[in-house]
Amino acid sequence: MKTIGLIGGMSWESTVTYYQIINEVIKEKLGGLHSAKCVLYSVDFQEIEECQSNGDWDKSADILSEAAQALEKAGADYIVICTNTMHKVVDTIKSRIAIPILHIAEATAEKLLKSNVTKVALFGTIYTMEQDFYKSKLIEKGLEVIIPKAEDRKLINSVIYDELCLGVTAEASKKAFLDVMDGLAASGAQGIILGCTEIGLLVQQQDTKIPLFDTTRIHATSAALTSIE
Repeated sequence: MKTIGLIGGMSWESTVTYYQIINEVIKEKLGGLHSAKCVLYSVDFQEIEECQSNGDWDKSADILSEAAQALEKAGADYIVICTNTMHKVVDTIKSRIAIPILHIAEATAEKLLKSNVTKVALFGTIYTMEQDFYKSKLIEKGLEVIIPKAEDRKLINSVIYDELCLGVTAEASKKAFLDVMDGLAASGAQGIILGCTEIGLLVQQQDTKIPLFDTTRIHATSAALTSIE
C-alpha cells in the first residue's frame, strides 16, 4: 500500500471528511482491519485565507510547498491537496517536490466523463468559479462549464467562508444553494460540481434530483484507490 500525503486544514472541517472517506474505501476494498497509510500536514487556514484575500498567491504557494516537502520527507508516495481553490498554485508545488500530486479537477473530470456528463455547472469559491486554473482542467477534457451569475457567486462564496469553514450549516443557505442549482439545471447543466470541499457538508444528493459531483468524495476516493493500485 502506498502512503498518501495529505495537505489539509483548508478547512479542517472538510479534511475530517477526507480522512473518513479514504479509510472507508480502503476498508471496503481490502477488508479486515485494513486502514489507509497516510501522513497529514494540516496548515493554519487563517494564513492561507489572508493570502487569498490579499492576492498573495506566491506566499500561499510557499506555505503549501513547505507542507508538500515535509510530507515527501515523511515518506509520502504522492500528495493530495484537500481543497479546490489552492490548486491554483499546484504547478509551483509540483516544481518543488519529486513525487506526484493527485489533481482534484482532473479526478472530477474523469468522474464526469464516466457519468456521460458534458455540460456541468461549477460551485465553489469566487476564485474557483471566476478564474481559469480550475475550469481549464475540465475544459481540456471536453467539458462545457457554466458558473452561477454574479450575485449567486457572491452568495456561495459568503456561505463557504462565513459559515461552512466555521462548521455552520444553515437551512436557509441550503435552500439558497438548491435554488441556484435549479436555475443552472434549467440553463442546461446536466450536473453540479460541488467545487469546494465544504459544500458537501451542506448539500447532499438526497436534497436534489440534479446529479451532484462532490469533489471531496471524488478526490478522497481517488486517493484511496491510487494507494492500492
